[in-house]
Formats: sequence, structure tokens, C-alpha cells
Amino acid sequence: MSSSLYQDLNSVLRRRFGCRVQKINIDAGLTCPNRDGFIGTGGCIYCNRLGSGTGASSTQSITEQLVAGKAFLGRRYKARKFIAYFQSFTNTYAPADKLERLYEEALAVPDIVGIAVGTRPDCVNEEVLDLLSRLERKTYVSIEYGLQSVHDRTLRLINRGHSFADFLDAVKRTRRRGMEVCVHVILGLPGESKADMLETARTLGEIDVQAVKIHLLYVIRNTRLHRMYNEGYYACLDRESYVDIVCEFLSLLPPQMAVHRLTADPHPAELVAPLWSLEKQATLKAIRDALCRRDLWQGKNYKKLRS
Repeated sequence: MSSSLYQDLNSVLRRRFGCRVQKINIDAGLTCPNRDGFIGTGGCIYCNRLGSGTGASSTQSITEQLVAGKAFLGRRYKARKFIAYFQSFTNTYAPADKLERLYEEALAVPDIVGIAVGTRPDCVNEEVLDLLSRLERKTYVSIEYGLQSVHDRTLRLINRGHSFADFLDAVKRTRRRGMEVCVHVILGLPGESKADMLETARTLGEIDVQAVKIHLLYVIRNTRLHRMYNEGYYACLDRESYVDIVCEFLSLLPPQMAVHRLTADPHPAELVAPLWSLEKQATLKAIRDALCRRDLWQGKNYKKLRS
């Protein structure tokens, strides 16, 4: 997509590192406090037993995952540098000494220029943040907090196990150490209207976060959302509605905020609905075309909210 329409991650990383940089998704073999009983059990309603991740940890070490990822992404995108993305489950949910070993193993792999750590806002204690801050002084570090929605009623409905206030507290403590924050949001959550989703965009514009990752809610097998879908309690967004919301969502974000993604990548074998979500390039083209047709771009309506 044209960088004139939004601050795409590829362009942001190219400016920082001077070449194509790709994130490699890895599974560190951790779990989630919303699954093991510490906070809750069963996880979020849309999450399966793999934590919506790679499921690679049972057979491959972090080093092996990164070496394989480098070979594949280097060929596909001609990338020369890479970021180790700790994706699956909650990647700060372990003692700090164990986490340090995991992160340092990733950073020891040649051509790995940083780490991105996917986690929950209620799962970052001071010791872990201090560890990440030390690493950030010598390499690129991005903390990716799964928020999904700014509405507490939605967070309760999807069984997140944390509140919006927890997210604000985590961001404050992370930014106090100068580290970059990326926030994950999901469009199409049960019970949310278009106005609710756009309110999430407006609210993020008021918070000190540096990046956003936008996901489509899709239904995967053997989840509570799957049961809700089968029983008629949940209906997926159609592509036209999703494209419409994404365009307006982008227009409400600060123009300097990096946009890590505009849709998700469901695994074909796990996906129940919507089937159009498998057509990623078609969806991205539809978003691009709609932005151009509607004369919208990231940040266009951001300043108007503050005038």
C-alpha cells in the first residue's frame, strides 16, 4: 500500500534500518495466565489451544525457528535484517531470568536486529520491564500489548481478563522507560457497533502509543467464538463493512503512528468464517481503493477532533 495513505510498518522499518526488515513469528513455548488459571481458564473466546500462534515450540528451538524464518523470508521478500517476534501466548509470563535467556537466544542469531514482544497489559511487572529496558539500550525493542477494545464491557464479553485501566497503566510504565508500544485492536468484536470501533481509534489517538496492529475478528475451530457462531450469537463482518471501518479508523489515528497491519492471517485449516479473510491481498487492495475513492488517509480526521 502507498505510504502516502498510512504509515506502513515496512516503510517505518526501512527508514530506521536502511533496508528491508521482516518480522519472524516465533513460539517461545510459554502459556497465558488467562488459560492456566492464574487469571482465568479457557483464554479469550477467539483463541484456540495454540494461542493463535505458530505452534512451533514443540519441535523447534527459538534459534531453529529464526534460522528457518530467515531463509524463507529472505527469499520471499529479499529481506536482509529481521526482528524476532515473540508471538504466541503471553511472552512476558515467566520469571525474568528465563525471559532474558529466551530474548538473548533470539538476539544472538545473525541478522536479528531486535525483538518484538507480544504480551498482555496485566502481565508486565517492573522486573520484566527493567529487563526489556536494558535490552532496548542495545537493540530494537517493541512491546506489543493486546488490548482489542477500549470498552470494558467488550473486554468482559470476550473474556480478556483485564481492563482498559490495566492497559493504560502498562503503557504508562512502559513509556516511562522510553520503550516503543504497539497496541493490538480487533474489529468486529461481538456486540460492538461501528461507532464503538471508531471510539477505540479516537481513544488511541489520545494515548502515548507509537504503533497499532489492526485485526479482523475471524472464527477458528474449537473456540468459544466458534460455538457462538454456530448457535447464531455471532455474525462476522462482511468485507465491505470491514473495509469501510478500517478506512475511517485510519483517518482518526495520529498521522505519525506506525500501522503494523490492516487485517489478519488466519490459518486455512483452522478457519471457519469469514472465508473472504483468506484473500488478504484482495482485502488490502479494497482498502487502498476505498481510501483513494473516499479521499481518506491516516490522520485526515485526527486534527479535526482537536480543533
